[in-house]
Amino acid sequence: MSTPHAVHLHAWSPGRVNLLGEHVDYNGGPVLPAAIDRCLSVDARLDDSRLVKLTARDLESETCFSLDGLDAKLDCDGLPLPGWALYPAGVAWSLQRRGLTLSGMQAEFSSDIPIGAGLSSSAALEVAFAVLWQAAGGWEISRMELAQLCLQAEREYVGLSCGILDQFAVLHGQRGHALYLDTQTLDWRTVPLPPHTAIIIADSRVRRSLTSSAYNQRFNECRQALEILQSRFPNLGSLGEFSPADLYVSARLLPETLLMRARHVVEECDRTRRAVQALEAGDPCAFGQLMLEGHASLRDLYEVSTPELDTLVEVAATLPGCYGSRLTGAGFGGCTVSLVHRTEVDDFIAELERQYQQATSIEPFIYCCHASDGARAEALS
Repeated sequence: MSTPHAVHLHAWSPGRVNLLGEHVDYNGGPVLPAAIDRCLSVDARLDDSRLVKLTARDLESETCFSLDGLDAKLDCDGLPLPGWALYPAGVAWSLQRRGLTLSGMQAEFSSDIPIGAGLSSSAALEVAFAVLWQAAGGWEISRMELAQLCLQAEREYVGLSCGILDQFAVLHGQRGHALYLDTQTLDWRTVPLPPHTAIIIADSRVRRSLTSSAYNQRFNECRQALEILQSRFPNLGSLGEFSPADLYVSARLLPETLLMRARHVVEECDRTRRAVQALEAGDPCAFGQLMLEGHASLRDLYEVSTPELDTLVEVAATLPGCYGSRLTGAGFGGCTVSLVHRTEVDDFIAELERQYQQATSIEPFIYCCHASDGARAEALS
């Protein structure tokens, strides 16, 4: 289907916070994210050219690339694409590999999702351009397939060995709800969040670059652990299928580091399933305790926390109205998420900010969020 000249579209793409199920989406386990009411917005004019001209307002950066030379990852002047442009270029690359017809465009975007904070600013960027091209092309593909195509872009084009959690959540968000996703089967359902609670994001202001961090190392360690366990359990397809009891009796098969990684994954999967039961039973206290246990596991077994993140969680857990807290996202910096009673939000934020700054000499960025709807695009006149 050809695109009419200069179609004017606008897209909104939210960030996401993961409430439980960290580092299990690439291990076939269940996750519990929610899209949040911070978003990336794109204003685009699509045309019949094969050129994509992009302006990242927040970064004060521009680039241009051709849809016909994406494998080279070069701009129109033959220079390497800036890092941020690999995400929309990767999405174009993935969509065209799927056989979908894309339009050229001139687009500007801005975002209030902190970059590198563990709130999926990269997935929001990918999905925004995916829904733009889908709206322009009118393709009849599901949101889950679109999430998979964005995941392919991030894995094979950008070079990050991530799972589908981020792209799924950004596309499937529902106001007032978390999303329970079995990453092995891709079955999912919405889970209502307690109406008297708020999601508090605390940005440690410590940044990391995932593609150059230990993220891919953790991915490979989990793969190694799975391969060893498959020698005894040949029908085992992923670590997410293992139970804590199974791992306990098989622990001697794994070297210490690989056992630590596998323990986190297997126990985190179990925590996530129990967390859904707690939410559906209207028990935020039980849910919050599982958040705290999840953070301890990420700190001690998966070793992706930082002193700053630990401080945020430790302080939050002592404050009135806080049900639970944990790091969210890949770790190595970024944010924590806390579930807090609505009546205590203002005092919680003020005291967490004060104590964190006193302990670290870093001024955090703390804000209240709510679960929001997923990405969308619409035509403008």
